[in-house]
Amino acid sequence: MSLEVKEETQPETKRGRGSWAWGAGLMVLLSKGKTLLLLLLKFGKPLLSMAVTVGAYALLYPWTFALGFVALLFVHEMGHVWAAKRRGLPVSSPLFIPFLGALITMKRHPKDAETEAYVAIGGPILGTVGALFCFLLAEWTGSEVWYALAYVGFFLNLLNLLPIHPLDGGRITKAVSRWLWVAGAVLAPLVIWYTHSILFAFIWVWFLWQMYREFFRKKAERPVYVEGIYEADVDPDLPDWYLSGQSHRRELPFTAYCRMDGQHVAEFRWEPLSFRGELEIDTPCTIHSVRIVQVENQSEDNRVRFKVRLEGEAYQSDHYYEVPLSVRWRFGLTYGGLAAFLGYMMWAIHEMGLTNP
Repeated sequence: MSLEVKEETQPETKRGRGSWAWGAGLMVLLSKGKTLLLLLLKFGKPLLSMAVTVGAYALLYPWTFALGFVALLFVHEMGHVWAAKRRGLPVSSPLFIPFLGALITMKRHPKDAETEAYVAIGGPILGTVGALFCFLLAEWTGSEVWYALAYVGFFLNLLNLLPIHPLDGGRITKAVSRWLWVAGAVLAPLVIWYTHSILFAFIWVWFLWQMYREFFRKKAERPVYVEGIYEADVDPDLPDWYLSGQSHRRELPFTAYCRMDGQHVAEFRWEPLSFRGELEIDTPCTIHSVRIVQVENQSEDNRVRFKVRLEGEAYQSDHYYEVPLSVRWRFGLTYGGLAAFLGYMMWAIHEMGLTNP
């Protein structure tokens, strides 16, 4: 997709109104209020990646378009963050990757397909609101930059709704019907032809492999490893040889449970040191062992530092895809309605002659 951002020939008064609207629009898209702005200032890596991404796009497009485009990516990702927080799932801050987009990572696996779909659809919904905001500003000011941003925003959110895992659409359709993945597999080559995206071609090939594993192969074992470093006081009566050597290995008794907030935890005990510790597990799994894998030399204040590793196998409940029929209909109608609206808005802008796909 290529975009033409033409030089404007608006009257002087409309230019002034357009400049004011541009500034106001960016303030809303980027800050969304003082509270959120102050929160973002605490995270250096997301802001740095955002700045680098803006700079990268500014090499190809006007800086106003580059800044607005990254703001739209930010709004989309904040939709996922908002949805995840509503379901009590901890997530990372948005990370921007030039010419690839942006992403967040969930620090804990959703408990079922309905929760995963809820988090996934939050991005396209808020992203669509951001693109619609750009369109309304374009209608008010006549600025073709805002029309271009609106078109790109609608397109990217529609592309994300394609029922291909790991795109948002592939996660949403888990709560509707995984057979919609077949439609995604068929439509993907058309999208690859339209966008000329090598990255999307790789995503499609990976998705085909995932479909094959999901429907035709027995689920392969997926190992899980979690490590933590701890310190403990050492009993002076404990023999010196007990903690000798950094290659110290010892199995530890443990108890696995799930907190009220949904966090899976393995609590282990090292009895000779009267030490109890916890390892948080982000993915439900069957635990095979919890062991000490490294012990540092005992310090002068009779404290020892050691590393504990949990080994297990990822576990997915047989009820993961059991979603009530009413919920399936709700997600299906929202998904289809959102895709239709995005497609219509792209068509409307294209009919205005402001883009050249």
